[in-house]
Amino acid sequence: MILPGSAVRVINPADTYFQFQGLVQRVSDGKAAVLFEGGNWDKLVTFRLSELTVVDLAAGRKKGK
Repeated sequence: MILPGSAVRVINPADTYFQFQGLVQRVSDGKAAVLFEGGNWDKLVTFRLSELTVVDLAAGRKKGK
């Protein structure tokens, strides 16, 4: 389930933001506003929920550190 605060990845290969990861800011009418942050830029883009998948941020961390 995609909720505000969820980390998501764009899975639509036809989209400019394909494979980008960002944070959901709001969800409304089957769409989500996703915030992308990079070095010196921030961008808020709206996607259909079907174009996004939730990312497990803990998957890349090693235990014990």
